[in-house]
Amino acid sequence: MLISTDNIVDKNSINNTVDFESGSVILVDKPLHWTSFDVVNKLRFKIKHGLGIRKIKVGHAGTLDPLATGLLIVCTGKKTKDIDQLQGLHKKYSGTITLGATTPTYDAEVEPTAFFPTDHITPDNIVKAKNLFIGEVDQIPPVYSAVKIKGKSAYSLARRGVDVELKPRRIQIMDFAVDTSSFPVLSFECTCSKGTYIRSLAHDFGQSLNSGAYLSSLRREAIGDYDVVNALSMDEALAYIDKVTEAK
Repeated sequence: MLISTDNIVDKNSINNTVDFESGSVILVDKPLHWTSFDVVNKLRFKIKHGLGIRKIKVGHAGTLDPLATGLLIVCTGKKTKDIDQLQGLHKKYSGTITLGATTPTYDAEVEPTAFFPTDHITPDNIVKAKNLFIGEVDQIPPVYSAVKIKGKSAYSLARRGVDVELKPRRIQIMDFAVDTSSFPVLSFECTCSKGTYIRSLAHDFGQSLNSGAYLSSLRREAIGDYDVVNALSMDEALAYIDKVTEAK
């Protein structure tokens, strides 16, 4: 799925003008430590202030965790109706997986709480293990995730000490490439379907090696045919909004 180029805001169209209320699609390279909602809220405020309006619909097409960077698609105005379709597109990620330890969140948000041997792991073991995850697989989301349980997010329950049991979901991993040159830190690239948790992939990958692992860095490279190389930094996106709204 591709949106009309008349509505896209990216590095290729930064000299064009869009109508935020009629609808636009802004490609943003989300900064580290920002939540996806931080990005949406910042852009929404900037657009409202620039246009002198009280309300405008702004939303994103797929959450990135605060410790992840990369492509976030932000829709405004009438283009927010396209969010569901955009969320359904496959995603491409790159990052690192650290072997030999696990964390409760499956990523580097907190310090490792358990440690495991890695001496037994060979390059051949890694190739065989990563191949187990290519294709359609059942994946259990992380306990610390936004999955809803009776209307409440799993992470909010987990942080209150409530035992959380999540059901596996069928996802598809089209490609999973692993580089072992910095073992026990593995660099990877992964193309996957909607609903895939890369944190769970890292955790499950460690278990398949009779060890442990957690996601130590993550970057979203693409959503469908939209690539992060064309995305604007937050400063560029905010400057673009200023330019367009000042011309109104």
